[in-house]
Amino acid sequence: FGDQRRGRFAPFHTADFPPYLLARARPTLWSMLQPHEIERALVITAHPDDVDFGAAGTVANLTDAGVPVTYCLVTDGQAGGHDLAVARDEMARIRRAEQTIAATHVGVTDLLFLGMMDGSVEYSLDFRRSLSQVIRQVRPTVVISHNTQINLGSAYASHPDHVATGQGVFAAVYPDSRNPFAFPDLLAAGFQPWAVDELWVINAEPATDTVDITDQIDRKMAALLSHVSQHVDPESMNERMFSWFSNNARLGGLPEGRLAERFTVVNTR
Repeated sequence: FGDQRRGRFAPFHTADFPPYLLARARPTLWSMLQPHEIERALVITAHPDDVDFGAAGTVANLTDAGVPVTYCLVTDGQAGGHDLAVARDEMARIRRAEQTIAATHVGVTDLLFLGMMDGSVEYSLDFRRSLSQVIRQVRPTVVISHNTQINLGSAYASHPDHVATGQGVFAAVYPDSRNPFAFPDLLAAGFQPWAVDELWVINAEPATDTVDITDQIDRKMAALLSHVSQHVDPESMNERMFSWFSNNARLGGLPEGRLAERFTVVNTR
């Protein structure tokens, strides 16, 4: 699962990292936890289908290994779709249903919906509080979420909701969810502090870990294709996805013909 490495700290090639990042990141690069080390995982994404693009193969690996996985969807994806005749509240209902079906393909039945409006997610204390409550409720070993930064090489990955969600999740993982003095109303309501061990960031560079999802590709694609309202041309999407996952595998040093998802693993112990 992920890169096969000896010990807990992961070796890396300095040529893959810019000097300014090496100076700051060397102590925190960390080999991702293996499934037997994970009691529960929580995936927090901005929209329905985000997890299926970025991490559904990895999720399938986890659930196959017996790891319970919870999805938290920040928005209902109301701004998605292609039919102008569909009311936005109806689109929200459709997309919740599609994500619920998609999740079953990779072994996930526990979904939380925060119900925020698609396109309106902002990094704020209120948002951090909501995410901290979810983390304290689910109590995961690992959280999977978006990049905290705009990636000029990927407009899709840099959707404002993605970036705001990534930033909110990072703050909720550290320091908010573990700090009893952050959001004392949560503690008063019975949400005890919780420390997440690792944050796995989707679509961040430099990636530290590559997860082979070749054996899960049919389930991942079934999850993606469950979002019927979002796909005008499913066949072309299939081709694009295989190209993306093949390139991930190549970047991660996997053999020809393998498919992969990649993550930057942040040690938050």
